[in-house]
Amino acid sequence: MKRPKLKKHQIVFLGIVLILCLPVYLFFSHDVSVLKDRYPHDVDKKAYFPVYEFRKEVPRNWTRLKRISTYARWAIILSEDWGFYQHQGIDVEQVKIALNEMASDKRYRGASTITQQMVKNVFLTQSRTLWRKLNEIILARKVERAIGKDRILEVYLNCIEMGPNIFGITQAARHYFQKHPSELRPREAAFIAMLLPSPKRYYSSFKAKKLTPFALSRVNAILIKMRMAHILTPEEYEVAKRERYAWEKYDSIPEDLPSEIMEDMLGGTPEDLPEEGAPEVSDEVSQALESDRGDNVREVEGADVVREHR
Repeated sequence: MKRPKLKKHQIVFLGIVLILCLPVYLFFSHDVSVLKDRYPHDVDKKAYFPVYEFRKEVPRNWTRLKRISTYARWAIILSEDWGFYQHQGIDVEQVKIALNEMASDKRYRGASTITQQMVKNVFLTQSRTLWRKLNEIILARKVERAIGKDRILEVYLNCIEMGPNIFGITQAARHYFQKHPSELRPREAAFIAMLLPSPKRYYSSFKAKKLTPFALSRVNAILIKMRMAHILTPEEYEVAKRERYAWEKYDSIPEDLPSEIMEDMLGGTPEDLPEEGAPEVSDEVSQALESDRGDNVREVEGADVVREHR
């Protein structure tokens, strides 16, 4: 007995139902609220990327957000997702820019926010598929409502890949600078932020103990962004520009930086930096900065405690 064939209007109806149901399915595919009071633990050390299980105990290499240097926090935010404290998980403007660049065959930027990256690293796979991207976008919106910005940032900074088999700010600070994350200085923070788009590839600068021209330009571009956002005073910026890493060979500093790389990263030249600082920052960023300034006092007062408990 032959099965009855579906008619055209039935196929269209089923297609519409699937399209309507897909976002609902993706929305409920993961319980992101688990991050309110639990922490991701890597349970498969042999896997290429961490496989997480959520537990109440704090992981051994976990650093609370308030214990992470303000410089490190903001170097990464300004490098990866300037609008982090303004968007609701998705930066629509950056998505539009990325799509326009793709359409014009330009070398296009990534459009994933810090929230999206955190969702991908903790809940999803690293596969580059449309299904995963849709899931990432929907869960990013969901997680913003569930746990808030500071918790998202804390999870992100403790789980993001920062080099070959180096995951999280605690391991990165120890590996590159033999420090606790609370002790990272501006240029050290800029180096870690520089790694994030492609940590295994950009690790070559540390391995060679010599910054490539691209890495040097990127570190300096991040320092300029920190100055523009008032994270650094003019004096701090000038000091940071001239500092060198303990492992850095002194002959790695060229007299003239590759200005075309710097201009591409900043959307302008270093000379575009106003004498009096940055373009106006949003109320959300200003509030976050004020909170950080208060935390800095407590970090200095409690520095010995931090060192003792490393």
